[in-house]
Amino acid sequence: MNRPSTDPVALFEAAREGKRLALARLMSLVERGGDEARVLGAHTYAQAGAAYTVGMTGAPGSGKSSLAAELASVVRSEQQRLAILAVDPSSPYTGGAILGDRVRMQDHVTDDGIYIRSMATRGHLGGLSLATPQAIRVLDALSWPWILVETVGVGQVEVEIAGAADTTIVVVNPGWGDSVQANKAGLMEVADIFVINKSDRKGADDTRRDIQQMLELSSLGDWEPPIVMTVATDQIGADELWRTVAEHRSYLEESGELQARRSLRVQAELTEIVSQSLEQRVITTMESSETAELKEKLARGEIDPYAAAARLIDLSDG
Repeated sequence: MNRPSTDPVALFEAAREGKRLALARLMSLVERGGDEARVLGAHTYAQAGAAYTVGMTGAPGSGKSSLAAELASVVRSEQQRLAILAVDPSSPYTGGAILGDRVRMQDHVTDDGIYIRSMATRGHLGGLSLATPQAIRVLDALSWPWILVETVGVGQVEVEIAGAADTTIVVVNPGWGDSVQANKAGLMEVADIFVINKSDRKGADDTRRDIQQMLELSSLGDWEPPIVMTVATDQIGADELWRTVAEHRSYLEESGELQARRSLRVQAELTEIVSQSLEQRVITTMESSETAELKEKLARGEIDPYAAAARLIDLSDG
């Protein structure tokens, strides 16, 4: 039996032909990073740009995975295809997103129109802040028209990943906490749509009022984030949410903001790549024998920290 190719371009072409194993290997390659991932990135960059990405973030237990499964059903009812990336920036070992999503989305695992992938940092330079946009780009180049990125929590990294989408959905529950916590998490800045999931519970109306008050106090542009009420486990509200996503997409396209957002994202990605590359170079330099000598001189007071740092920068440039 022939072993499957490990060449990034060959894998990409196999995935284009509909081979799911090749696609899975591509995603693993992206997560690992390295030279092969860079080859893949160069190959797919010019072919991407048609897909629309939706980010979804919210506290653990807010029902994001159940809601994502319901959105998948809505998308498929419209005869469209959807790829779902379930991202766990915290650990490659927790498995929470992996196991949870597989259980909740079991109705879709045999559907060729749905692709589900759980991602966790596995050595990619820059972690998921760089692996995620590249994974999106690969799926985009493979002609997946809709890509949903679901993150596990609402920490800074999770918010950044979800906010790297065209439309960002923030999922909360009744009694979600005060506005200070929300603003600390950066949710008000990234939210294009708010969802109050489990809205059949007590306090849903109060939560809606709290969000509305925060929005009124915020500096919003022409788009004011709508608030959608859902009960994902009872299949309530997913249709309305998907219509709201479509409305936001139309707004972005007609206003020209979609292209502006995407341009800013690519620039941010470039900055992150340069920053991470320079950091890696510095780490390598810090392990050199000359660095050890500099540290000894610094400890003896023979050189000041700024002079030592300047010397290290010279070494890294060399």
